[in-house]
Amino acid sequence: MENTNEKTRYSDAELQEFKEIILDKLRSAREELASLTQALSSPNSNGTDDTAGTYKTLEDGSATLEKEQTNQLAARQKKFIENLEAALVRIENKTYGICRETGKLIQKERLRAVPHTTLSMEAKLKQS
Repeated sequence: MENTNEKTRYSDAELQEFKEIILDKLRSAREELASLTQALSSPNSNGTDDTAGTYKTLEDGSATLEKEQTNQLAARQKKFIENLEAALVRIENKTYGICRETGKLIQKERLRAVPHTTLSMEAKLKQS
């Protein structure tokens, strides 16, 4: 029997479990991104064409702020998707779940919560 302390990588079965978690997160992240992109591309549907100028300016300001926030969310979502895709590559290479700082295995609980992480809690805490 292999001692967990000496374990240098996750087994293929464990990697498969993480792969399914990541694929699931990828699916929802892509759906979220699609809906954000749709929100950005659809014209403002408030129908404010005939409203007085002052209100129009306020609404434009509000719409601009909303668009900026949506843009930021979309950018964050794209980054998240890239990180998840990189994690899938690490699974294929069988390097997934190994801390890039310490070289030790990242705890399963942490990987389940943050499946794209490349740092163990130990390394993450040293960074802060």
